[in-house]
Amino acid sequence: MVILDGNHLTVEDIVSVGVGDKKVLLDQKAIERCIESRAFLEKKIKEREIIYGVNTSFGPMCNKIIEDNEIEQLQENLIISHAAGLGDPFKPYIARAVLLVRLNTLLKGYSGVRIELLTLLKDMINAGIAPYIPECGSVGASGDLVHLSHAALAIIGRGKVYLNDELMDVEKAFLITGLKSLKLSYKEGLALINGTSAMTALSAFVIFSTKKLLNISCVTAAFAAEIFAGINDAYDEDLQLLRPHTGQLEIAKIIRMLYSGSENIILRENIHEAVRSQSSGDSVFETSVEVQNVYSIRCTPQILAPVYETLQSALKTIEIEANSTNDNPIIIPNSDKIVHGGNFHGQSIAFAMDTLGMAVSVLCNLSERRIDKLLNKSLNNGLPEFLISGIPGLEMGFMGAQYLATSTTAENRHLANPINIHSISCNASNQDVVSMGTIAARKAFKIVSNAKHILTLEILCDLQALNLRKQKKMGKGSEKIFQILSEHFFVYDNKRVFHDDLVKFRKLLFSTQIFDDIKKYC
Repeated sequence: MVILDGNHLTVEDIVSVGVGDKKVLLDQKAIERCIESRAFLEKKIKEREIIYGVNTSFGPMCNKIIEDNEIEQLQENLIISHAAGLGDPFKPYIARAVLLVRLNTLLKGYSGVRIELLTLLKDMINAGIAPYIPECGSVGASGDLVHLSHAALAIIGRGKVYLNDELMDVEKAFLITGLKSLKLSYKEGLALINGTSAMTALSAFVIFSTKKLLNISCVTAAFAAEIFAGINDAYDEDLQLLRPHTGQLEIAKIIRMLYSGSENIILRENIHEAVRSQSSGDSVFETSVEVQNVYSIRCTPQILAPVYETLQSALKTIEIEANSTNDNPIIIPNSDKIVHGGNFHGQSIAFAMDTLGMAVSVLCNLSERRIDKLLNKSLNNGLPEFLISGIPGLEMGFMGAQYLATSTTAENRHLANPINIHSISCNASNQDVVSMGTIAARKAFKIVSNAKHILTLEILCDLQALNLRKQKKMGKGSEKIFQILSEHFFVYDNKRVFHDDLVKFRKLLFSTQIFDDIKKYC
């Protein structure tokens, strides 16, 4: 159970509630804050104060005053007119997370909405309802107006929703779950759609997956060191401390832990002996020994350092946003004021997602190069070309699968170009500088999905190579993870459609159970 109070929602909470693993409760103190905020707003309305979006129209039409008998219709009109997205819909688990983030931001108590609205949002989430939200339509400036309007349609009994992943009219879903739609009061339509909850929810899934990708990339780095007789100098703690980037220290530490105790890793004090014994033909290593490994092995801590640091920065940004008031205007009873501002602008998220997208693309570059080293007979230190387990020429091994890594890495390099700098003025130039934050989050989500393809193939390459080479005693962590994955792995012999192995292992690698087992040793 996740208790929502507007202040402590985490990325893990967003993902857990989104996928249906946890339900939500409303914190009593948060409810009291919301009651106070609503009462203050009602007082100002009775005093005939002019308040944007309450008794005025929106955007460049904010000077048009709305009569008292039309202020509720104004809120419904806003939602219906702005539910103007197109494209494939968000996955139900993402759409449900959008509702969660919006609910949490409203619970901070500065949006002036009624408790009935908060309760309905909570009940929809707990009933497994997810709104139908087309992916295209947000410029990320007044937040996610279009996306959140589609989410809000369900609240007023319009549009479609998913219930247990089945798409249906909202009336049917409410009938099944016993819920009832709500007639919105003043400010509530604006409070529902004026914010960054769609890009925030989507970003939470990007961050959650990137954490997994980074850990698996450390595993493949350790496997590569085992396969190619890595030299422990590259991961030496004293070396890292001389260039003490936080990410570099952490990545090197994880890789050292994984290969600790390995007989395949060459110790610095043995490097000259290993090279001489290889020259004389007496080498004890299955692979040829190099005085220095290639950069994709030797420089892993340095290459993944900014990935780690960018991930930590993005995590902080998204969790701040998920626990912020980001609509407009903002109701602050304790200061006796209603403030008009721009907390809905998504520039922070846009920048975080663009940067994280670039970082994950760098991770993919590293993975793709190691895949090539494993498959290229000119580079793989004596492994069979394309990791063929049978007769070369008659069988093709991993030849076809390599195209997946090459093409997807190229696609990610293209997607890694930032979108947040591409501001286009709109809304009659009222929104003259926009963030494109939701596009940045969607783009990062695609990059992460592609990265899972590449890391899945690299793991399969590693497992094939380790089976073909029959390494000596592996490191404690490497060996444990190798055993975990080997329970599901069979050497590829050209008798199976390769796609099937990829689908199986992609699902396996990023499943909660297997990833939690892997994480124990990282």
